[in-house]
Amino acid sequence: MSEAVARALIEIGAVGFSPQNPITFKSGIVSPVYVDNRRLPYHPAQWQVVIEGFKNIIETDAIEFDVIAGVAVGGVPHSSALGYAMERPSVFVRKEAKGHGKGQRVEGGDIDGNTVLLVEDLVTTGGSSLSGVEALRNEGAVVDTLIAIVSYGFKEAQDNFEQASVTLKTLTNFQTILQVALGMEKFGQAEHDIIADWFSDPHGWASRHGL
Repeated sequence: MSEAVARALIEIGAVGFSPQNPITFKSGIVSPVYVDNRRLPYHPAQWQVVIEGFKNIIETDAIEFDVIAGVAVGGVPHSSALGYAMERPSVFVRKEAKGHGKGQRVEGGDIDGNTVLLVEDLVTTGGSSLSGVEALRNEGAVVDTLIAIVSYGFKEAQDNFEQASVTLKTLTNFQTILQVALGMEKFGQAEHDIIADWFSDPHGWASRHGL
């Protein structure tokens, strides 16, 4: 499943490599590689691989839940599609409360007393995801598991999830994505080495390369 999901992301160009024009994450980390899972709904065949992957991990790990939730914006298409596919209710979590109306962050239905499975497209440091967890818990939900398409695998994220008592499960990881991309000849060994160097110290990579 991990390789199938990695291949699906690579096939649609969701994985990018740009060492000369790196992107900056919300956390401030500068990266030569990125994932844009927002491309998935435009490619239904590859999106189906991801949704089936979510269903598989839920069934294999016997994850029990009442409601599926997605964090806006990236997680919502996937949580909605998963809820539809599994015939389960779904809600979404705003990044911040609306400035009008009820001013709430959780939209779609009452989750008080329900166990909620949170879905994300991508996890970097975990800050946005755990903000969603907090919003759900504030509405009375029980949230102990988050499933994501991919995580960068930062130790910072692992520590943050542990402190919040949330188990993070992902469909694939960057090591698998890199190996599959290399096998598909999407980039060469030199590019692979640059990305591996970034993973060795993502916080210090930009300064080491004068960026």
